[in-house]
Amino acid sequence: YTPDYETKDTDILAAFRVTPQPGVPPEEAGAAVAAESSTGTWTTVWTDGLTSLDRYKGRCYGIEPVAGEENQFIAYVAYPLDLFEEGSVTNMFTSIVGNVFGFKALRALRLEDLRIPVAYVKTFQGPPHGIQVERDKLNKYGRPLLGCTIKPKLG
Repeated sequence: YTPDYETKDTDILAAFRVTPQPGVPPEEAGAAVAAESSTGTWTTVWTDGLTSLDRYKGRCYGIEPVAGEENQFIAYVAYPLDLFEEGSVTNMFTSIVGNVFGFKALRALRLEDLRIPVAYVKTFQGPPHGIQVERDKLNKYGRPLLGCTIKPKLG
């Protein structure tokens, strides 16, 4: 937990609603979310000595209680842009919300808000053509276009 951290214009900022397990202080829970969703690991990794983890780690820089909710807090986490692959929404979301939701120090966790800096948004190339081309290909108009991945374990 680094309450004195000053966010940068290039940081990806996330606000998580955190419900810590009984006995876990909210600052510790927020710091655990920041670590688990960036460079933290449960074991020593030999590659840790090859780079400065301080440059890449997520930082929980603020904790606020949720009004009207017992033992719920908003944990504000800043992630350095260098942590993520340019132009990859998948990489960004997998890193921030991929593994952290099963973290045992928490009873509950929800991503409430996310600020993506302009510097990162500019790395996205976007689709090769617009929505009208997709609608024309599918001959579907006047409704949302939805898609899903069918998982092999359906029953």
